[in-house]
Amino acid sequence: MAYYRRVGDVPPKRHTQHRDGDRLYYEELMGEEGFSSDSSLLYHRGLPSAIVDSRAWEPPDAATRPNHPLKPRHLRLHELFPKETWGTTDVVTGRRLILGNADVRLSYAVSTADSPLYRNATGDEIVYVESGEATVETVFGALEARSGDYVVIPTSTTHRWLPKGEGPLRAYVIEATGHVAPPKRYLSRYGQFLEHAPYCERDLHGPGEILRATGTDVEVLVKHRTSRGIDGTRLVYAEHPFDVVGWDGCLYPFTFSVHDFEPITGRVHQPPPVHQVFEGHNFVVCNFVPRKVDYHPLSIPVPYYHSNVDSDEIMFYCGGDYEARKGSGIGPGSVSVHPGGHPHGPQPGAYERSIGAEFFDELAVMVDTFRPLELGEGGLACEDPGYAWTWAGRRADGAK
Repeated sequence: MAYYRRVGDVPPKRHTQHRDGDRLYYEELMGEEGFSSDSSLLYHRGLPSAIVDSRAWEPPDAATRPNHPLKPRHLRLHELFPKETWGTTDVVTGRRLILGNADVRLSYAVSTADSPLYRNATGDEIVYVESGEATVETVFGALEARSGDYVVIPTSTTHRWLPKGEGPLRAYVIEATGHVAPPKRYLSRYGQFLEHAPYCERDLHGPGEILRATGTDVEVLVKHRTSRGIDGTRLVYAEHPFDVVGWDGCLYPFTFSVHDFEPITGRVHQPPPVHQVFEGHNFVVCNFVPRKVDYHPLSIPVPYYHSNVDSDEIMFYCGGDYEARKGSGIGPGSVSVHPGGHPHGPQPGAYERSIGAEFFDELAVMVDTFRPLELGEGGLACEDPGYAWTWAGRRADGAK
C-alpha cells in the first residue's frame, strides 16, 4: 500500500513499551517479504501466538483440469448456487473454484450466512462484491462492503464475512499466490498515485476504528502452503485474535469501489491496460466501467480481434449491456474464458453495430494471466457447451 494509516492507541515510538497501567501490550509486526516491504505494527492485549490446538482442515476443492482440447468457454456462475443453498454456505468455506493456476485462483460464492474466522497465508485476496452487502471484520477493524466494491485483504489477515441486508452476498474471489498492488505506472517512485492514474488514495477506504472481541479457545481456519500444494489447518487460539488496541503502518485491508474508477478513453480504441486496477505476480486485474467510447470520426468502438499470445483473458460480466458479446448468450454472472493461442473478439455483427456509438453501459472485471489457467470443479459445473462455436454459428459435424 505505502499509504500510512493509524487507528486506535499506539505508542509514540515503535518497539517500545506500550502500557495501560500495569498491563503491557504485545507488539506484532505484520510485514511482507521478510522485513523488506510494507508492514504494520499491531498492539495486542494477549499473546498473538498463543494456540491451544491445531487440526487439519480441508479447504474447498482446489483440483483443476487443463483447458484441453483448447477452446474459448462461457461459464454461467449464477447456476452454481441455488437459492436453497444460500443459508448453508458461506463465502469462505463455500467457495467453488472456477479457474486456477500456480499464480492465481478464481472462485465464486453466494451466501447469506456468516463465515468462520479465516486467514489466507498463501497470498492476498481481492474479493469483488457482485451484489449484496457485508461487514468484513478483521484484526485491523471492520470494513463495510457493498455491490461494486473490491475488498483487498493482505496475506494472513484474520477476518470473517458477515452478510447483511435482504439479498445474498455474491462474491467473485481472486486469490493471489503472493501480493497485489496498484500498477507501478500509476505511482511515483515513493508510492504516491500520479495525476494520470484512474483512481487515488481518496478512493481507498481502510478501517477507521478498532474492533474489539473477546473469547477463549477461538477457532481460525488457515489456508497455507505445504509440499503437496494448498492445504488447511484449524488453529484454536487461547484468546480472540480481535484483541488489538491500536495499529499503524502501510499494510491493512481496504475497499475500493469500481464506481470510483475514472475510465481512460481516446479517439480510437484503447487497449485493455488502460482499464487496469491491480497487478499481481503473473496476472493483472482490470475493470470495464460505463464510459464514453472512441470519438475518431471513423472509429470502431468495440475491441478489434486480438491474440493475447502470452495470456489467458478471463472476463466476469457484472452488469450493463456488453456490446461486444451480444448474441453469445453471455450476460450478468457470466465468465468468458479466452485462452492464449486462439484469437478472439466481438461476436458476429457487433463490429458493425458499434460504429457511431458514443457510450457503453457495461461493467466487467477482467483477469489476464501469464500462465495458462485450468478449470476448477465450479467452472466445469456451469459451462455453456455451445459458446465456442458462436462466431461461426455451427460445428463441423453439424451439431448445435
